[in-house]
Amino acid sequence: MSVQWCIPKVNGEYLANLEDILKLYARPYDPEYPVICFDERPCFLIGDLKNPIPMEVGKHKCKKIDYQYEKFGSCALLAAVEPLQGKRFTKVYDQRTAAEYTDFMEYLIEQYPKAKKIIIVQDNLNTHKIGSFYQHREQEIASNMADKVEFHYTPKCSSWLNMIEIEFSAIARIALNKRIPTKEKLTQQIDAIVKIRNENQVKIKWQFSLQQARITLNSKYNLVNKNNKII
Repeated sequence: MSVQWCIPKVNGEYLANLEDILKLYARPYDPEYPVICFDERPCFLIGDLKNPIPMEVGKHKCKKIDYQYEKFGSCALLAAVEPLQGKRFTKVYDQRTAAEYTDFMEYLIEQYPKAKKIIIVQDNLNTHKIGSFYQHREQEIASNMADKVEFHYTPKCSSWLNMIEIEFSAIARIALNKRIPTKEKLTQQIDAIVKIRNENQVKIKWQFSLQQARITLNSKYNLVNKNNKII
């Protein structure tokens, strides 16, 4: 997968979104207002042109895989994690459009029937909007979905602020570092990993605080507003 680097433009909007996210992460756990981190990532389906040579019994040798491979297209992993409770939810789709986003959000909302409002951290992708609900659900259903969620957007080019990226890294290390030729097998791999991590209630403890941000990015705060003190 090619990586496109994005250099953030630190302005007033960037700092506002940054502080908003960090304030959310500092909140104590509240089951009526759970904080959920969401994102989506492409997954490429790759198979072997030649059957791998298996490990030999009784010998310390690794399975041998040919460097050549065959591409079978791609699919999309949509995922959410509740860091303070160690809950994660995933679904694999053929593509990632507003329709899949709406389906996943509907599924996510169903997981929190007692929540008054589900606080969702996500990026500014054009499909990550309430409008997607109205495009793909009847108006009453879309309205009910909209009433259940509250969106908070990470600053542009700052996916590191979304804790779902930590979860993606964990999944990638275990499941996505091997050749998987079909969507079905990919789903099985991811479901198995998620099941174990949920059973173990693997939580994420966020370390970067608002106070640290103001120190680390002090020069940026000063550039945005000269009245901010220089440390």
